[in-house]
Amino acid sequence: MTVRFGYTILYVPDVRETVAFYEAAFGMTLRFVHESSLYAELETGAVTLAFAGEEMAEMNGLAIRPQRRGDPAQAVEIALICDDPQSAWERAVAAGALPLSPPQAKPWNQIVGYVRDLNGCLVELCSDMTKPN
Repeated sequence: MTVRFGYTILYVPDVRETVAFYEAAFGMTLRFVHESSLYAELETGAVTLAFAGEEMAEMNGLAIRPQRRGDPAQAVEIALICDDPQSAWERAVAAGALPLSPPQAKPWNQIVGYVRDLNGCLVELCSDMTKPN
């Protein structure tokens, strides 16, 4: 048996609005959107970041606690590796991301900043740990 990590799917109130936000805030591009507008994927490399409408959870028999910007963030984050975390953080905030922590050097030799997306999901903007800073 082989298992591999393929997707992170966030259930969101509005898939198209969320895709538009990720394009503007993080420079990502759309890979696929279903004609129902209940599911979309971004071009994110080996692991896919996808969004599904909250009603999709119910259609799949799942009970979820929707994430909202005014609620405390859930205990999960999306980490986006950036060539320049400071510029990425500034772009995200200018596009409407909620600033939480500007990029700072961490003891493990990484630059890390945090924002929340339009739905309240935590997004880490960080330097690549595999490259020297």
